[in-house]
Amino acid sequence: MAFLTCKKSKKDKLTKVFNMILHKGLLTHNPKASKAPVLVQLQAKEVDMLDKKGAIFAVRDKSHFTDAGVKGVIMTSKETLLEQVDRFTHFTPNVYRHYQYADSKRRYIKGFEEQNLQQINAFVIDIDTKEYTVQDIFMACLDDSVGLPTIIVETDRGYQVYFLLTAPFFLTNKTGFRSLKIAKRIADNLKRSLKSVGADIYCNDFGFFRMPNSENIVWFDETAVYSPNYLIDWSIRRNDDNDRSLFVVPTPSAKKASVMDTEWFQALIHAVDIKGKKGQIGRNNTLFTLALACLQEGWSKDRTMDFLDEFNYRLNCPLSGSSLKKILESAYSGKYHGPSKEYVEELLAIYVPHRTFDVQLGGKGWYKFKKAREDRERSHYNEREEDLIAWITAEKSVSEPFIWRTQKEVCEAVKIASSTLNELLKTSKKIIKTTTGKGRNAKTGWTTFELYIQYIIWLKQDLGTRFAKFLRPIVQEQMALLEPSAGYTTLAKYVEKLLQEQHLTEQLNMSEILMNTG
Repeated sequence: MAFLTCKKSKKDKLTKVFNMILHKGLLTHNPKASKAPVLVQLQAKEVDMLDKKGAIFAVRDKSHFTDAGVKGVIMTSKETLLEQVDRFTHFTPNVYRHYQYADSKRRYIKGFEEQNLQQINAFVIDIDTKEYTVQDIFMACLDDSVGLPTIIVETDRGYQVYFLLTAPFFLTNKTGFRSLKIAKRIADNLKRSLKSVGADIYCNDFGFFRMPNSENIVWFDETAVYSPNYLIDWSIRRNDDNDRSLFVVPTPSAKKASVMDTEWFQALIHAVDIKGKKGQIGRNNTLFTLALACLQEGWSKDRTMDFLDEFNYRLNCPLSGSSLKKILESAYSGKYHGPSKEYVEELLAIYVPHRTFDVQLGGKGWYKFKKAREDRERSHYNEREEDLIAWITAEKSVSEPFIWRTQKEVCEAVKIASSTLNELLKTSKKIIKTTTGKGRNAKTGWTTFELYIQYIIWLKQDLGTRFAKFLRPIVQEQMALLEPSAGYTTLAKYVEKLLQEQHLTEQLNMSEILMNTG
């Protein structure tokens, strides 16, 4: 009976996981061979008709990603997915509108291209190394990224971090795939925000990822989901910090200059010792970037092939002719318009390391939508909040729950008016305050949501086997002293999760995950 209960619990958890990932993108039941009662199927069918449905792709083994194509299956229902989840290693968490088999024997699949996406449900970050522990990833998400991940899946060589959405990004070509462009910039910012823990910033934004199952999920928090608007706002702030826009728009009046005449292009085509390694872009990316530059110049495929062939021949370790043709076909597939500035700068930093370049991509006149700080709608309270968080973070030790300062000292240190601080404390979901004692003996403690979570994780590690006996009373006593604030309820919820000692395959089991992973 205990085994059956555990098995049912695992199935329920996976059902919840995939419902959260896929939203309403697939049919509920298999339309041809469902095992559900007829009445249940009819009821689900009525609900399914309210939303447009698509499909996902699944692969049984990593070796099925071949040069001849991808061997896999097309899934149009959640029922089929949940029945066969343990038979597959990889899948596309995002739903496609067009999908088909590429051969008459229905072995190879096609259609998993970004322009075929119907909806984006998840942003998945690939960390292809176990140099960093789950704790390191967890803290990087809190400190440098958008916040807590929804799911962390362990892979053979590392981890994949899922940030799920409260509602999907829906894509349409009626707006020139504007949502896709925005989502790709969000994906890029998420990958860059976790670069400190080995995130692969060159991984496909919306491709195949490890299929979550009952054994490989090492973190699942169903409350850690993000609305599209929240991610857009976060991405805009990241862009402002990095002097980038949410997505770039070319000015129509700008005069086009030739990429071929730029210093960076000439320097790159004269580099011959190009050969990448794990986590570092190399020959394929270089040739692809050069092919896109040729495409932007309006060159024909034949002319570009001759150019790439000549460049490839000069390399110390050239690619094969078949690889060169695939790069050319990909560049001229109609999906691209020109090279990426970030890729160009990365290639130059690696293979032309002793020179600096002002990378210009053909004088397209890119401009960004960025207002002055005093003009931005969020500047007053959001930036004051960021200033206060930065100061608390610099002052606080991980082994202490709070820093103790009077409100006057805080205002002077952060250069913020007392009235502004009071208003900020009423609305902030990130800043936590506590006061103990009265009158002259009163003390005021300050921390942030992320720092307090970090403190609890540190405390759990420090206490070790004494965790269950000592940690809960300590934290409960501290929580009782916290002043009610906008973020108190959320903090209390996450603290309770961190205090739970559940089995790894059921929920978090943080003590084992954080202390024994990696």
